[in-house]
Amino acid sequence: MKLSINTRFPMNDGLGIPALGLGVWQTPSGKQCEAAVLAALEAGYRHIDTAAIYGNEASVGAALHKSGIPRTEIFVTTKLWNEDHGNPTKAFDKSLKRLQLDYVDLYLMHFPVPERNQSWTVMEELHASGKARSIGVSNFTIRHLDELLARSKTIPAVNQVEFHPFLYQKELLEYCQSKKILIEAYSPLTHGQRLDDRRLQQIAGKYAKSTAQILIRRCLQHGLVVLPKSVRRERIEENSAVFDFEIKADDMTQLDSLNENLRTCWDPTDAP
Repeated sequence: MKLSINTRFPMNDGLGIPALGLGVWQTPSGKQCEAAVLAALEAGYRHIDTAAIYGNEASVGAALHKSGIPRTEIFVTTKLWNEDHGNPTKAFDKSLKRLQLDYVDLYLMHFPVPERNQSWTVMEELHASGKARSIGVSNFTIRHLDELLARSKTIPAVNQVEFHPFLYQKELLEYCQSKKILIEAYSPLTHGQRLDDRRLQQIAGKYAKSTAQILIRRCLQHGLVVLPKSVRRERIEENSAVFDFEIKADDMTQLDSLNENLRTCWDPTDAP
């Protein structure tokens, strides 16, 4: 499959999701967030990933409207936060209002909290209504997915987790592939913690690419949706310049061997 910035990966509900997206976690609301989203859209991104807890849904919505790009061309994701499981529908409606949208393309359960089964039923209803065109989860381990699948009618379309060579969750990837659950990779650039890794730099040198571009391209070649984030226009553009080369098999193998179970975000392993 030849990849481009317009590539959409198929989800198990029959819809497609842009393979490259802009994540806006830790992006301050207001002009900085709006500018980042607009820069991404101008660079060709058509996938924006936000969440209620990020506090910048309104800024994302403002940027979407300022862009002038038809709504149907942009894939928007937001998420149900842990404290909102008492009334997921109310939380979802608030997100829609902040985003100034009639629907979102993907609504995720942000974390596997104890109330997840009840909330998933409500998310299924939102999906059936068309207000959430696809539904999925985030930070779910195999155990959490097994428990959810045993009690639900709908298989999550995606599972959004931290994923990069230094946290190569191979078992989780293979499990999700077996269930036709697409993995989305957040923090694919390790929050910069491993961009100077000598082994990674050597591979990047072979392709005359930055280490960040290698990390993004690796995710894409594993069939993952990838969500790099930045507020700098030049970095946003650089992160999208990953479709003019392909990492060779032996280099992919070497990248996969870098795993050290490095988590730069939270660890959901012991979540109840």
